[in-house]
Amino acid sequence: MIKIKRALISVTDKIGIVEFAKFLQSQNVEIISTGGTAKTLKDNKVKVTDISEYTGFPEIMDGRVKTLHPKVHGGLLGVRDNKEHIQAMGTHDIEPIDMVVVNLYAFEETVKKGAEFEEVIENIDIGGPSMIRSAAKNHKFVVVVVNPERYAGLMETMKSNNGSISKDVSRALAAEAFSRTAVYDGAISTWFDSQIGVAFPEKMAISAERKTQLRYGENPHQRASLYISDNSIPSVANAKFLQGKELSYNNILDADSAYELVNEFKEPAAAIVKHNNPCGVAVDTDLDKAFDKALNCDPVSSFGGIFAFNREVDGKTAEKAAKIFCEVIIAPSYSKDALEIFATKKNLRVVETGLWTVKPNQKELKIQAIRGGFLLQDKDDMVADFDNLKIVTKRKPTEKELQDMIFAFTVCKHVKSNAIVYVKDGSTIGIGAGQMSRIDSSRIGAWKAKETNKNTESAKGSVLASDAFFPFADGLEAAAAEGITAVIQPGGSVRDNEVIEAADKHNLAMVFTGIRHFKH
Repeated sequence: MIKIKRALISVTDKIGIVEFAKFLQSQNVEIISTGGTAKTLKDNKVKVTDISEYTGFPEIMDGRVKTLHPKVHGGLLGVRDNKEHIQAMGTHDIEPIDMVVVNLYAFEETVKKGAEFEEVIENIDIGGPSMIRSAAKNHKFVVVVVNPERYAGLMETMKSNNGSISKDVSRALAAEAFSRTAVYDGAISTWFDSQIGVAFPEKMAISAERKTQLRYGENPHQRASLYISDNSIPSVANAKFLQGKELSYNNILDADSAYELVNEFKEPAAAIVKHNNPCGVAVDTDLDKAFDKALNCDPVSSFGGIFAFNREVDGKTAEKAAKIFCEVIIAPSYSKDALEIFATKKNLRVVETGLWTVKPNQKELKIQAIRGGFLLQDKDDMVADFDNLKIVTKRKPTEKELQDMIFAFTVCKHVKSNAIVYVKDGSTIGIGAGQMSRIDSSRIGAWKAKETNKNTESAKGSVLASDAFFPFADGLEAAAAEGITAVIQPGGSVRDNEVIEAADKHNLAMVFTGIRHFKH
């Protein structure tokens, strides 16, 4: 057991600290403190020894130097059963410190609010991490507390153990302390890299905080947790959970895919995602009509999927969505009527993200774990637009075809490769996803359209988007046989001329984007 006789308290987050300090005082623990923390404690009738009084050295340089002193770190690092350490402490008048209660300057919060460079620099804590690391290293003799949520448990423990804390508890707190300084340093290094324009540093620290432990991962025998790496942006990770069963690992992946997809569009949009692929996507002037169109693309596969919207869900849309079994509804917000309707479905998970916002020049990176490491790349945020399309066929696309082609190619970005998407009137009507052959994706997309509508000509008059070039003309020929009128694809194949000739033969309009949208 570690008997707590002397504690050093220096906190930025002062929640609960007065109560904890008063408890320590009631246990006859001597309290040393710094700056604003000392003032807060004194104002609340807690007896405190100022750090400068304790060290015999003033706080200097606007508080940059106050705890970086041998009396502090010697008191933390001295090994209590090492005679040489004890002798050195006696020689230099160093008293042992048995507990350190520290939380750090609000660096992450300062960055989040968009502070200027110099203000951010001043919120890089030096003394705090140094004390935390010293205490955590010597956790056999020193208890380190970095999380205010631990105060209540520690008070109960000390009450039950005559003012002492077990070494097992101290070890667990030390592990938490090292995690905190690692995350803190990771946030600083990431911010510094962003300031000097380095996206792929030679060494990288990932800073994240666990939000929740999940019941299991992709399968029941796998463990899983959700971590937050950026809590400043609207997202599935940061969303409010309004009702229903807890989100599963697969729910979160699918909800994220669906949310990213609907937020590609300025018009009211609805998307239904299953197993990380869209079953249906549509835009319309009204959200409920967009949902109707998205559902009509593949109502069978939509059963048990994720429904995502890029507008506030109103009562009319909610009534339609509530009639179909789904796992999760995700949207920026919900009307009162919509929430009342969803409340009748107790197991339905309703998730509110807030309005989607993208800051100017905001870049995101995508991480893919592999055994022994991970891959890091820019997020695919490229979009095709009317100004950058290259018309390569004799027939030019109509304005309506162009609008549907841009929509289709945008959806393609969110479909597993090889991806083929058929679109008509701002709605997907058939999606071929995740096939090893592009011609198979073309056939599956057309079959989906026929099967849904029980109409052998359902793809007639639609446009087709391909996430990558057609390596041969056969994929395009298969789609032409279904009655498509226009094609959008990246181009770039050595057989582009053959594909263009096939398009001309069928009087199709075809445009090249120069952008590929593989999604593995």
